[in-house]
Parts: sequence; structure tokens; C-alpha cells
Amino acid sequence: MASQQRIETLKGLIAQDPKDSFSRYALALEYSGINEPVTAIELLEELLTLDPKYLPAYHMLGQLLGKLNRTPDAKRIYRAGIDLATEQNDEKTVKELREELEELEDEW
Repeated sequence: MASQQRIETLKGLIAQDPKDSFSRYALALEYSGINEPVTAIELLEELLTLDPKYLPAYHMLGQLLGKLNRTPDAKRIYRAGIDLATEQNDEKTVKELREELEELEDEW
């Protein structure tokens, strides 16, 4: 299935269930994959407003913000994700997010 077709399918799923965090996340992945990071960021920010406990969004959003040289925003997102992953006892994600954060901090 081509990206545009997946995008339309995901938009339809979100229209049917606006609280569908996974479909919103998948839609952001599709936009990121077709090199539309600004749209992906907007979708992820919207997702975190609707579902602040959706942990995978923090990792992807931090990466996209970092790629657009929005380093302070990326650091803030990674720190929030680390806090949430710690709260959820998800040590693997804590480690991954800390590594991403450390890479950004090493650049400064």
C-alpha cells in the first residue's frame, strides 16, 4: 500500500475514533516517512495533548525536533518521556530516551 493510501486510511480511522492514539502515531510515522516532519511533529504534539501517556510518541517527537535543530524542545520532550517511562517502569525506554538526550547534550 502506497504512503498516500495509508495516510488516507489512517485519517479515516482517526475520523471514526478521534481518541485512537495508535492510528494518530502511525499517521505521524507516515508523514515522517515522506519527509514532512513539520506535519509529523504537529500530529505528535496533538497526540500528546490528547493522550500524554502514549510513550512511543516522546521518542519519535524528540527525534524529529532534533532533526529540525529544535534542540531545547527535543530535550524537553525527552525529559518528559523519561519521567513517564520511569513512572511506567519501562527501563528499556528510559535507557533509549536518556541516550537520545545525552547525544543532544553532547552537541552543545
